[in-house]
Amino acid sequence: MDNESFQALTRNSPFIAWIHNISLNQQKYIKSKFRDLNLDHDVRYVMFIYDNPNCSQEDLVNMFSQSKGNVAKVLKKLEDLDYIKRKTNPENRRKYMLTTAEKGNELVPRYRQVSKEWEKKVGITDSDGELKKRIKEIAINGMKLIGEE
Repeated sequence: MDNESFQALTRNSPFIAWIHNISLNQQKYIKSKFRDLNLDHDVRYVMFIYDNPNCSQEDLVNMFSQSKGNVAKVLKKLEDLDYIKRKTNPENRRKYMLTTAEKGNELVPRYRQVSKEWEKKVGITDSDGELKKRIKEIAINGMKLIGEE
């Protein structure tokens, strides 16, 4: 392997291609550590629900820019696998409040630990705080830009 090209990236590849590559490789690493779970990207829903107890399906639709149908399908899967629970919202009986089940409560800290392990192995450190902050700002600006269309 040379330093000029790797995983279809070259020195001249757009910046966003490198960001995408980082994300894909992190997901591959984490997936290799949780092969038995068969969750892939769906774990992000469990994490959001864990961090935002009693959130709604609509919150997930807005957060992940997914259709209501796709979110409903993922939530059904996660509920069937005992990672989340749905409760009827007492203020609107047609809506559900989502919380993590015991299995989800156990998964999230493990997942975060493996994610931190990956960051350390690839060289992301606590001193990268300003870089992380700037990338978050760019991500938020991108979400706002799409929301304006």
